[in-house]
Amino acid sequence: MKSNPFGMDMSMMNANPMLAWWQQQWMQGTHPMARLQAAWMESLAQAMEFEAQYLKAIAESGEQLSQCFGGETPSTPEEVQACYQKLVEQVNGAHVKRMEQAAQLSHDFRQRLWEEI
Repeated sequence: MKSNPFGMDMSMMNANPMLAWWQQQWMQGTHPMARLQAAWMESLAQAMEFEAQYLKAIAESGEQLSQCFGGETPSTPEEVQACYQKLVEQVNGAHVKRMEQAAQLSHDFRQRLWEEI
């Protein structure tokens, strides 16, 4: 059997043109793959940033909760409930923002890949 310069025999190239196309792209050099990896790394960095923002929001809410009980001790259960409710809303807002950013991240990653291809 004859083989092409890319190492695949002709029957394999005819049977699976997508594989043949991918192998040709791969053999053109690593520069396109490096760009794809860079796009993936940018998306990963964004995801880590979103997680860090969420962890920061959780830490700040924990600090505020300790302040609710540290300085002036709430005298009524309603005050405790109001303080706790405020903190829960803040954490919930941070979580919703985190989920929105995660959903957008998938779209941005696909867009980056298409731009690189």
